[in-house]
Amino acid sequence: MGRQLVTVDAFTDQPFAGNPAAVCVLDAYPADDWMQAVAREMNLSETAFLLRRDDGDWDLRWFSPTVEIDLCGHATLASAHLLWQDGHAAKGDPLQFHTRSGVLGAQPDGDWIELDFPAAPADDPLVEVRELPSEDELRAFKPDMAELEQASARVVYYTAPGNDGFDYTDRVFGPKVGIPEDPATGSAHCTLAPIWAGRLGKNELMARQVSARGGVFRVRVEGDRVKIAGQAVTVLRAELQAAT
Repeated sequence: MGRQLVTVDAFTDQPFAGNPAAVCVLDAYPADDWMQAVAREMNLSETAFLLRRDDGDWDLRWFSPTVEIDLCGHATLASAHLLWQDGHAAKGDPLQFHTRSGVLGAQPDGDWIELDFPAAPADDPLVEVRELPSEDELRAFKPDMAELEQASARVVYYTAPGNDGFDYTDRVFGPKVGIPEDPATGSAHCTLAPIWAGRLGKNELMARQVSARGGVFRVRVEGDRVKIAGQAVTVLRAELQAAT
C-alpha cells in the first residue's frame, strides 16, 4: 500500500478555486529528500506532511516544489480540514500543530476554520510589502518576475484597498521559492492584517486575494497573534506508490 495524498482547495467554498494543497498523514517521518521529491511531483504551492505526536498534537511540515517552508496558512487550513473530515481528530476538537514557526492552532467555526498564527512585523526581512492605489490596479498588475527573483525578500506581497465589502486585497509572488504567484496565501495576513488594522482602526477585517483562482479570508488581530479564517473543499484523493 502506498501513502494517501489528498488535495484540498483552501480559502474557498468552491472546488477548483482558492489554493490547492496536498496533505499526507504519516505514521513516521520519512527522509527530508523524499518529502521534497513528493512536493516537487505534486507541483503545488505547498504539500503538507502530518505526524501525530504522543501528546495528541500534530507535527506539521510544509514543502514548496523547491524548499521547505517556515510558515504556510493554506496548507495548515487544508490539514485541519482533512484531519476532521477523515476522523483523524474528533470534529469540533481544537487542533495544535508544532511547526518551524512555533505552535499553531486551528478550530472549527461553523463552515469556517479559524487558524491561530503569530503576527509578523512589517519589516520581516523574508517578505516585502508593496502597495497599489486600488483593487482594479492590483488585478491588472503584471509583475516583472525577473525583478522579483532578484528581490532580497523570499516573497513579495502586493496589497490595495478592497471593494465589495472587503477591507483590503492582495496578491502574492514567490518565484524565489518556486511559487510564481500563490493563489491564496493565509500566512500573508500575519503581515498584512496588522498593517490594515492599524490603518483602518479596526481589528476584524475581510480580505480577498485577487489571483486568478481567488481566495477569501476573515482576519482578526489579537495582540501578537492573528486569527485567519477560511473555508476548504476536498477535491482529490490519490495513492502514492513511490517508496520512501
